[in-house]
Amino acid sequence: MAQITVMGAGILGLSAAWAMARRGASVRVIEARRVGAGSSGGIVGALAPHVPENWNTKKAFQFDSLIMAEAFWRDVAAAGGRDPGYARTGRVQPLADEAAVTRAIERGENARALWQGRAEWRVVPAGSVPGMRLPSPTGLVIHDTLSARMRPRGAAEALVAALARKGVSVETGSEPPGGVVLWATGAAGLAALGADLGQPMGAGVKGQAALLRADFRDAPQLFADSLHVVPHIDGTVAIGSTSERDFDAPDSVDHQLEDIIDRVRALSPDLAQAPVIERWAGLRPRSPSRAPMLGPWPGRHGHYVLNGGFKIGFGMAPKLGELAADLLLDGNDAVPDGFRVEDNLKRR
Repeated sequence: MAQITVMGAGILGLSAAWAMARRGASVRVIEARRVGAGSSGGIVGALAPHVPENWNTKKAFQFDSLIMAEAFWRDVAAAGGRDPGYARTGRVQPLADEAAVTRAIERGENARALWQGRAEWRVVPAGSVPGMRLPSPTGLVIHDTLSARMRPRGAAEALVAALARKGVSVETGSEPPGGVVLWATGAAGLAALGADLGQPMGAGVKGQAALLRADFRDAPQLFADSLHVVPHIDGTVAIGSTSERDFDAPDSVDHQLEDIIDRVRALSPDLAQAPVIERWAGLRPRSPSRAPMLGPWPGRHGHYVLNGGFKIGFGMAPKLGELAADLLLDGNDAVPDGFRVEDNLKRR
């Protein structure tokens, strides 16, 4: 039986641990701080697809992962008895002008082929989709049925519970034992990888978000004015987020979040008076390519890296976990081009 240590109890590390434990591997999970200490402890939870055009490896991979997510999270919930708050509730986006309408219609035609009939991207009248009201200058909106939502903290808790049923607990520590190790340690892990390799391998990008008390739990999420507005199963709506490369403190909130709150209140009359019940800030790992990063740690035999996936990590996690299991347990490298660690290395 294979013995694997996963360093990091965020969404990527826990998903990989779950995939390997289900295949019978002996898995340890070691976390330096707490479960979901980084961006996996956030609040937004938007699992939204890339635009269906200019198709590439990353977009195709994300589509596959979003499609498999429903069964993945259903199995996790059944195994551990904890609800991750997953639901494929869709998404609505306003259309600002006739040019935007034309592009959206073209993208809908693309989606029919690229999404293989498993989800829709349609242009429909504003107000025709039940949920939060969203005015649109053209009177039209995009409604896609591929987007999903999930409570980030709930997802991590559900995975921890499922792993416990497999005899895997999350230990506290920062040093792995000998043997095969998968490093899924978020922004801190990118810094450590870069220091070891002598070149930048990405960084943490700060995000600020807020949670409102408003019960639209069955409604589609909204995406407007570059903001995600995501209803959750517990009667809250998460909104965010900023993307800050320069900041004084990674976990502090400031006027930028207040601006987001004001903009969201202006977007939908249903949220104009919704009370703010939580403000959050944290770092999201961004690899040099922005894509997820999976593969051997150069120069460290038996050590692997699973990191990155800026803004798309939760949506990518089910398929990335399976790829990590393929690689570490079977030696089967099905990692797409552009996702490998060496793909992010600068040529010297």
